[in-house]
Amino acid sequence: MPWSSLFQPVERLSAEQGLEDWYGRLLASLGGTPAPFELALVGGLRAATPGLAFLAGYQAALRVLWPAAPWTAGALCVTENRSTRPADMSTRIYGLYVSGRKDFVTAAECADWLLVAAREEAADESPRLALGVVRQGAPGVRIEALPALPLMPDIGHARLHLDQAQGERLAGDGWDDYVKPFRTLEDLHVLTAVTAWLSGVGRECAWPDPLLLRLQALLAGCAEVARQAPNAATTHLLLAGLFAEQQALAGELDAALAAGPAHWAGLWQRDQGLLRIAEAARSKRLEKARRIVAGC
Repeated sequence: MPWSSLFQPVERLSAEQGLEDWYGRLLASLGGTPAPFELALVGGLRAATPGLAFLAGYQAALRVLWPAAPWTAGALCVTENRSTRPADMSTRIYGLYVSGRKDFVTAAECADWLLVAAREEAADESPRLALGVVRQGAPGVRIEALPALPLMPDIGHARLHLDQAQGERLAGDGWDDYVKPFRTLEDLHVLTAVTAWLSGVGRECAWPDPLLLRLQALLAGCAEVARQAPNAATTHLLLAGLFAEQQALAGELDAALAAGPAHWAGLWQRDQGLLRIAEAARSKRLEKARRIVAGC
C-alpha cells in the first residue's frame, strides 16, 4: 500500500466531463489496476467532492466483491420498492436471462456492468437469490435517470428496467456471497475514501497536527479491517470501532473546516450525511456480532 500518497501534494480530479470520465482518469493516474484499498484511499484523496470520494470507495468495494470484474465502473442493483429482502423482490433470473426492475442504482450513468440480485427458486421453494451480470446498453437493459438528491447531488442514481436481458450468472449464493457482505465492504471502503478526502483537505488547509494524525490513524485502521473477512463477527466489531472513531472527530472536523475556505466547509456540510447511510443496519450487525462473540 503506497502510504506516501497521503503526504504528497494532492492533484484533485473534478467531474465536469461526467463520472465515467472521472473514474477513467482516476484509474489512469493509478496505473490502471490498483488494489481495491488503494483505489479507495487515493480516489478519496484526489476527489474534488465527498460524493466523488464515495464513488471511489463504492467502486473499490465492488472490486472486492467481484475480483474478476472489468476495470470499467459498475453498480450493484438490489433495492426494489425500498426493500432489499429477497422475499420482496420480483426480479427473476432464468438461465442466462434476467427480467424485472431495480429502483435505486447508484452512479448508473457511469456503470458499464450491473450486478443484479434476482430470484431463481422454483414456485414451491423459499426465496433464493442469484447474482446476474448485465451490460448497460445491451438489449433489454434500460436505465431511467432519477432526480438528483440533496445528498451527493453529483452522484446520480437511476431505476433499472430489465426485459429478458441476457447476462451471466455468478457462482455462489446471491445473498450470502454477494448482497450480505457488500454492505460491510461498502461501509469500510467509503469510510476510507471519505477519511482520505478529509485528510487531503486538512493538509491543504494546514489543520492542527493532532487532527491530521488521528485521521491517518483511522486510515491505518481501515487498512487492517480491509484484510478481514466481511462476514465475520469480529470484522463488524472492528468496523464499528472505526465509525466510532470518525464520529468522535466530528467536533474537531467542523471547527477546522469552519476556520478554512468556505468551499470545503460547504461541501462537507452538504455531504457528511453519507457516512450515516445504513447506520441502522450497521447497528443491528454490531449487536448480532456482540452476541456471536459472547457465545449467546
